[in-house]
Amino acid sequence: MNVLLSIPAILIAITFHEYSHGWMAYKLGDPTPKAYGRLTLNPLAHLDPIGTIMLLIFRFGWAKPVPINPYNFSNYRRDTVLVSLAGPSANFLLAVLFAVVARLITPLYILPLNIFIYMGIYINIALAIFNLIPIPPLDGSRLLLLFLPDRYMYVMDFLEHYGFIFITILIVFSNFVGAVVSPIVNWLFNIFV
Repeated sequence: MNVLLSIPAILIAITFHEYSHGWMAYKLGDPTPKAYGRLTLNPLAHLDPIGTIMLLIFRFGWAKPVPINPYNFSNYRRDTVLVSLAGPSANFLLAVLFAVVARLITPLYILPLNIFIYMGIYINIALAIFNLIPIPPLDGSRLLLLFLPDRYMYVMDFLEHYGFIFITILIVFSNFVGAVVSPIVNWLFNIFV
């Protein structure tokens, strides 16, 4: 039952995450997300088939990245960071909303609903925290734009090319998620509930 109830929670988390990237880019002057049909809350517009299957089977997957053109922004660095932070921010907001609902429904104790709500909290916190890791293609990598001088932008180029390998190593061959990410997620989850 938990796996079945996690599916809608995951779909909601991913959809709002990706929609928020597109919405922020659009508000900052980039029409690209709208042109590609990504300013929608329809989960099908945001799901990557392989990433979704991986997520359901291995608990690690991805959505289709929202296409943006940072040359449409008035301030390339600042606006790129704002677009990147929009996704994790949306997940934190969803976690708060799920937590409010959890407080309201706890006296009712409808088991499937309670499980769904608590999964919604946990999944949104986990998605936000994981995406803040500063390695491309994760959203946290864009924070480097605020700190790297122009002469060191080649570091971003290097990370863009090999970031997926680093992420895979962190997940598959190290205990980074278990040792670093999970304790943060669990700590925040306990605060929320």
